Amino acid sequence: MAAGVTGDVAVLDILRTAILDGEFAAGQRLVEVDLCERFGCSRFAVRAAIPVLASEGLVDVQRHRGARVRAIPLAEAIEITEVRRLLEGLTAARAAQRITPAGAARLIGIIQEMRAAVAAAELIRYSDANARLHEAIQAIAGHEVAAGLVGRLRAQLVRHQFALALVPGRPAVSLAQHERIVAAVVAGDPATAEAAMHEHISSVIECLAALGHALPRQAGGPPARRPPAAAQIADSRR
Repeated sequence: MAAGVTGDVAVLDILRTAILDGEFAAGQRLVEVDLCERFGCSRFAVRAAIPVLASEGLVDVQRHRGARVRAIPLAEAIEITEVRRLLEGLTAARAAQRITPAGAARLIGIIQEMRAAVAAAELIRYSDANARLHEAIQAIAGHEVAAGLVGRLRAQLVRHQFALALVPGRPAVSLAQHERIVAAVVAGDPATAEAAMHEHISSVIECLAALGHALPRQAGGPPARRPPAAAQIADSRR
């Protein structure tokens, strides 16, 4: 049995992280007694967490059938990403208006880490740095409503993001797009920053659509589990 977890918020955070990290498969039933044993918590805490996760789009709750990890169809993932394009364009523009030397240094540091990850074909490292870059831009922008909405939308796309990361050559393409975003934000150019972010997320939408044509049998989305560290993209430098 896992070490005891105290507090409803702690249980919510741990369960959310487990879902986002792919520890539960899409469609998998979340059984209260199993979760209590796994996390060392009460049924009350689990029951309090499930509706919140449902509101975030991570869990489906059906009457008399319990809760299951939600599978996001590819068509819905594309629609979510279209909304993200608008919101993240807004935050990129606002970040360019609010950029500081400390913020610029932070963004440049993450870009350098992303370059190193692509050069070494380190998929997991690149994916993590990518997420941190988007979060850093949102933090600099200081638009709490947009950041909250983007966070919820991105959480629903985790499984599809893993599939995108496995597309040959995708990290190198993505890196160049992120470099343009950061250059515009650091230069204090809101219009260019917004356009660069739109370009980047538009390319994500195109990749998702291409995955849909290549993998029609995966109607519920790509495999749930995060790819192992050994599963690197051999030709990410193409």
